Amino acid sequence: MSLLEVKVPDIGDFKDVPVIGIEVSPGDTVKAEDPLVTLESDKATMEVPAPAAGTVKEIKLKVGDKVSEGTLVLLLETAAAGAAAPATAPTPAPASPPPATAASKPASAEPVAPAPAAAP
Repeated sequence: MSLLEVKVPDIGDFKDVPVIGIEVSPGDTVKAEDPLVTLESDKATMEVPAPAAGTVKEIKLKVGDKVSEGTLVLLLETAAAGAAAPATAPTPAPASPPPATAASKPASAEPVAPAPAAAP
């Protein structure tokens, strides 16, 4: 597990944009792209999305705070999925290639026949 600092991304030329909503609480589990906070400029309302899946550890803002690009929003604890992914990947990989190879040969043979017929 590692802590990721989530900061306000590039929001254009806006500075001191007010926070109008905190969409998560400490302990919440979020997926990548889930909204974390809502900002409102004079022209638009913008959500700051989660850059990765994880658990909200600490929120560094409150409603009414003014933020700019680079302002720290919260700390997100992300799982180290590297250990789980290799253990899962080798098991399906050996089983998948033989059927995929067998299936791809007839599939590639079928499109070859219609292609010449369609060309003339």
